[in-house]
Amino acid sequence: MITTAAMLMSGHGVSQGLVCAPVARLTPPATTDPEEAPGDNPAHEVQRVREALAQVARQLTAAAADGGVAGAILQAAAAMAQDPALLQAAAGHIGQGSPTAHSVTLAIDAYCRQLRELGGYMADRVTDLEDIRNRAIALLLDVPLPGIPQPGGPFVLVAHDLSPADTAHLATSDAVALLTEAGGPTSHTAILSRSLGLPAVVGCHEAARLTDGTPVILDGRTGTVEVHPTPQRLHQARQQSQATPQHQTFGPGRTADGHGIALLTNIGTAADAARAAAADTEGVGLFRTEFLFLNRREAPTADEQTEAYTQVFRNFAGRPITVRTLDAGSDKPLPFLRLPDEENPAPGIRGLRTARLQPDALATQLSALAAAQHHTGAQLKVMAPMVSTPNEAAHFADLARSHGLDTVGVMIEVPAAALRAGDIIRHVDFVSIGTNDLAQYVMAADRTHHAVADLLDLWQPAVLSLVAQVGRAAADLGRPAGLCGEAAADPLLAAVLAGLQMSSLSMATPAVATVRDQLARLTMQQCQEMASAALDASDPDQARTAVQKAISQFS
Repeated sequence: MITTAAMLMSGHGVSQGLVCAPVARLTPPATTDPEEAPGDNPAHEVQRVREALAQVARQLTAAAADGGVAGAILQAAAAMAQDPALLQAAAGHIGQGSPTAHSVTLAIDAYCRQLRELGGYMADRVTDLEDIRNRAIALLLDVPLPGIPQPGGPFVLVAHDLSPADTAHLATSDAVALLTEAGGPTSHTAILSRSLGLPAVVGCHEAARLTDGTPVILDGRTGTVEVHPTPQRLHQARQQSQATPQHQTFGPGRTADGHGIALLTNIGTAADAARAAAADTEGVGLFRTEFLFLNRREAPTADEQTEAYTQVFRNFAGRPITVRTLDAGSDKPLPFLRLPDEENPAPGIRGLRTARLQPDALATQLSALAAAQHHTGAQLKVMAPMVSTPNEAAHFADLARSHGLDTVGVMIEVPAAALRAGDIIRHVDFVSIGTNDLAQYVMAADRTHHAVADLLDLWQPAVLSLVAQVGRAAADLGRPAGLCGEAAADPLLAAVLAGLQMSSLSMATPAVATVRDQLARLTMQQCQEMASAALDASDPDQARTAVQKAISQFS
């Protein structure tokens, strides 16, 4: 337990902002008793489990109704709750004499162990399964559902990690910041906190020691958490946190000397599109189309896809929309593709590589995108994920153009693609760097494994070196190179990226205004000097310090 003495914790700051509030822990799940008397009628108990899992699926589907990236993930979790294998496994334990609720624990925990052993994306799905287990058990035992607490005022939510169902309720809760023991800079919690505009620190192992009501100052920029701050420090931080930022710039992003840097938004669903379209952004730099179909067990038809894309495109009349084709596999499985199980899915069959096994799925999507563009007149740009070679880039470009799509690009996420960027760019109209996966592959660090989260710091000089190489290659060929990874949401890092010749930056919508203000205060030469300072550093901390020192000299 934390004493009342002031102390400092640290983790990974993944969503900027300063918050002063007491903490409240996620409501713990109920536990089951293996010694509880089993039901008299096994068939009746199996039916109770069936109804509980069905109700969990309905709860998750209802929570997904608000849309957004969290909504898409919830739809996938709802499909997991309806998997007949879960009911079958629980029924087997009931048949062996186990208590009903404990049978659910045994069944789902067995699946969780299997997923942890597989690692990678499959291990990341354990959180979703545990949430399904906890909800079903609460229903069977008739106790309160685990999840977001309601302490009666603003609070910092503390948890080991957050499930998609938890994050879906954050927007309507009194939570003003997130603090988790697990997670890294590119985890789902990090991405969702940015999309909600909530300050967040993840990967803070010491957070497990915090008890409800403990006052903290959480800084989502530095990743620090001050516990039991002094009254003077608390007063100072409250004044700082309550100061409303007065954004000085509007419209297109540009540096102080007029160099344009397009500021775009990342979206995943129609709900995301509606919210982003109302903001002061220049368009969409990343439309994650797979989030529309995460819960589908049968392939969506061309007409269904056309309708979905049309709904999104209509929000951005007159503004460009960059669409990423289905990035299935690894941490985003699409059941209807029926991809094979893999021991190490992150470098396996994912992204564009799925077309090697399911070429019709990509062809159908390209046809639907072309039809939606025809219906809406959208300024459409299409790019493929997980491209590794010039031949892959050329093949995708030819295929997309054969479907009537004029502006075609690829994502740079694989080190090989960054190292041979010039050869790849010759075949396409633009490239966009995905820093989340690029960092994962450059640093050989699984983005779902919190134990190596420090290696995924997007200030890693090795990652920035490859970004610089792509920027130079694109500039030499006179073609645009943008960045749509999480790095773009950090205002200081955004200036470095501008200095690395990124022509556009795409990020969560709440981050756009702050990044635009930052760029407007700096000339392109200053951005380039900051970029050089970051590249000369030997580690992320040195890179930040060097850039902060450089920018202080410009003031």
